[in-house]
Amino acid sequence: MKIQYRPATIIHIMDESPVVKRFFFKMPDDEKFNFKPGQFVMLDLPIDSKITNRSYSIASAPGDDNIFELIIVLNPPGLGTPHMWDTFTVGHQVPVAGPLGKFVLPETISTDICFIATGTGIAPLRSMLHHIINHNLSTKNVYMVFGNRTYPDILYHIEMGALSAKFPQFTFIPVLSRADENWQGRRGYVHHVYEEIFEDKRPATFFLCGWKSMIMEARERLTAMGYDKSSIKFELYD
Repeated sequence: MKIQYRPATIIHIMDESPVVKRFFFKMPDDEKFNFKPGQFVMLDLPIDSKITNRSYSIASAPGDDNIFELIIVLNPPGLGTPHMWDTFTVGHQVPVAGPLGKFVLPETISTDICFIATGTGIAPLRSMLHHIINHNLSTKNVYMVFGNRTYPDILYHIEMGALSAKFPQFTFIPVLSRADENWQGRRGYVHHVYEEIFEDKRPATFFLCGWKSMIMEARERLTAMGYDKSSIKFELYD
């Protein structure tokens, strides 16, 4: 089936970090843009490459305004993101296809949920989290274990901290592998954190997104803990 693209207009751009931007797009109003939390879109870019489309998970929760957010990290040696940094401005139109993908929340939530992310892999998990909160879908515990190298790399840090303070069922745990001496949070990698949280092996559903090496190791560790593969959902970002 041929992929259908529609023109989305950039309505806002925010610098999340020195190398990460948040792009807000609005789809045309003539057709409702419905997506499920966790899905992605494809952007068609006029760059010097045989493959001009790039896929990015939607970072915002579904709404009624046809607006969605992408959070994108600059890859200087690449072709796609340098083009975006040079040409994407407010008012610019970008051909967008989607929504696509099956990395989504289950119809019903009956267990604890543990989101495990690295880098911009937090995008689809943020969409899921906001959807859960917006619709009060779960009375169980929801964790976000977010691995990065340094403090400036923690995307949505203030927002996640505020959500954790406001909603008792949600816990945000940033983990840094190259933290400086001023960091008061968890150090190392995400693995020892979720293993500690679920040491009791209680029922849980895990959503993994980010660097391939993290996801492969997490799947092995969770399986070794006794969790069935059906309770471990994942999406690779590299």
